[in-house]
Amino acid sequence: MLARILQFLSIILIAIYMVPQAAHLIEYPGKIIMDREAYFAVQQIYAGWSYAAFVLFGALAATLALAFFSRTQTLPALLASLAFVLMAAVLIVFLTRVAPMNAVTEQWTILPQAWRPVRAQWENGHAINAVITFLALLSATLAALVWKPDASLQRGSS
Repeated sequence: MLARILQFLSIILIAIYMVPQAAHLIEYPGKIIMDREAYFAVQQIYAGWSYAAFVLFGALAATLALAFFSRTQTLPALLASLAFVLMAAVLIVFLTRVAPMNAVTEQWTILPQAWRPVRAQWENGHAINAVITFLALLSATLAALVWKPDASLQRGSS
């Protein structure tokens, strides 16, 4: 039962985290061609999106726990471990590509003169994270699909 709960939590938390990541990816083509003023205006919609970090940390914890509790089954454990590594990679990409641009722009309250490289790094970091998050979602889902309940527990419940 614990494995099923961890599978559900891993999948749902990654899926919830995928929502803002997918939004960034979908809006990428339109935003990357905007002029300075329009881009700066649009960036104001992201106020409060930092709360998604709570979901990311939840997904990290759930996938790590899932990997640990799946360790008796090689394939589910490997897939759950991969989901954890991918979600950790999301955090690393955020910390190395996105967060520095948030700092440079003071959370998008200012836009530096050389704003195009800032925009490119910020947008590309989010696009990369959308892809990585999707791969983590696939991995966690596959871990749940290939997991086999303990046969001895099934016999005892009949």
